[in-house]
Amino acid sequence: MELTLIMNQSNKSISELTKVLKEAIGKTPPNGNPLVSHKFGADPYPLIYQDRVYLYATNDEIEYDENGDVTDNTYAGINTLTVISSSDLVNWTDHGEIPAAGPDGAAKWAKNSWAPAITQKVIDGKDKFFLYFANNGSNIGVLTADSPLGPWTDPIGQPIISRETPGVDGVPWIFDPAVLVDDDGTGYLYFGGGIPDEEYEMPNTARVIQLSDDMILTVGEAKPIPAPFMFESGGINKYNGRYYYSYCSNFYTSDRPAGVPGAGEIAYLTSDHPMGPWTYQHAILKNPGYFFNVSGNNHHAIFEFKGTWYISYHAQTLSAAMGIEKGYRSTHLNKIYFDEEGQIEPIQADLQGVEKVKNLNPYETMEAVTMAWQAGINVSKPSDTNFNEHDRVVSEIKQGAWLAVSSADFEHAAKECVVHLASETEGVSIEIRLDSIDGQIVGQVDVPNTGGKWKELSFPVEVDKGIHDVYFVFKGDTNQSLFELASWSFNK
Repeated sequence: MELTLIMNQSNKSISELTKVLKEAIGKTPPNGNPLVSHKFGADPYPLIYQDRVYLYATNDEIEYDENGDVTDNTYAGINTLTVISSSDLVNWTDHGEIPAAGPDGAAKWAKNSWAPAITQKVIDGKDKFFLYFANNGSNIGVLTADSPLGPWTDPIGQPIISRETPGVDGVPWIFDPAVLVDDDGTGYLYFGGGIPDEEYEMPNTARVIQLSDDMILTVGEAKPIPAPFMFESGGINKYNGRYYYSYCSNFYTSDRPAGVPGAGEIAYLTSDHPMGPWTYQHAILKNPGYFFNVSGNNHHAIFEFKGTWYISYHAQTLSAAMGIEKGYRSTHLNKIYFDEEGQIEPIQADLQGVEKVKNLNPYETMEAVTMAWQAGINVSKPSDTNFNEHDRVVSEIKQGAWLAVSSADFEHAAKECVVHLASETEGVSIEIRLDSIDGQIVGQVDVPNTGGKWKELSFPVEVDKGIHDVYFVFKGDTNQSLFELASWSFNK
């Protein structure tokens, strides 16, 4: 997907813009939010696995009318999910899309794939992964895999939650799943939303149901969760033995009683059991419009990583920066804090984001689709379909484009850089700069025309010992795509 900026009644791609400005759009150094700026990602949901955070999201893509103008996001054609991951929370790897629904998806019976939820469970001694998704508001599907990145299969060939599921009567929207595997291995699925018969104050549309041991079927009846002004985006966490059900409130415009969430806010309830009874607590995250001056729906998930708690949520900050505030959403991350009584304190959303949890190792081979910031690049499958070493590469690299990683720890001086790329263009070069887009040049290489074949190039660099942000700046004599980049590394 190439994001598009609307300026002066004409469509100008981010790549074309950076040919002149070489400026990031939507995410600017040193900010951490949104997490990526080369594509969108809504309704984020985390999986913590092997010291990485994987975030699965609805794959918002720009829609156009017959005149080529950007239209409002209808969500109607979304049938893939998108995945990014990080081990440090500042550099994010783009793993591409999951074909979840539709004729090319794992669940061919489903039309859409929205609002994913994922978990991992050891079954028969092996790690198994379970990905739940909303087929619009009609029902919920489940996919399984042996890896967080798939391949994904549909184990039951039908929805796991549907109108026929016991206990879903009165739920207008069967969507927005959240999943919990409790300490005893029992799984629970949370879902629901909507407002029946204008029952804004207590819609009674949130539900929880137990899952089978294999996580692909339900057990018993779905139980209601009494969430005041419930609208969507249910979430579930366990903290110090208590269960926290969080959700997004509706947009009721009349006066609300004291002590309930405002319009489009994230609030939560607590319980001593995963299926209730529940006690309402308070709102914790205001609508994105409060923080970013661009409102919209509010969707979240809370998780713990390396002893610290975070909230992932979406906002239209990238699309606003592009001039298309039409429902295209991007994933953000901020910290959350619990007080001494286990209450979640009000959350401050911002563009700054969260600090790194560790430094990046520049001596390891790094996938080029791992980045903190960028301007003018795309991510796609390699053009050479026979290239199997990397599933996704940086592509559509044009004159003036760049990408950067944060906090590379050069424990020793680096003397060489190795890049893996494929080019069909002459007059192309890569500059390596430190700490900013116009920082010190520590290395440069002219990229040969490889005939579209993948080739490793090594070239000298001079990087002193220290921690640096590293910028790869791409230059060429043409406005066409310059080359594709798969990986890079430094040597001592």
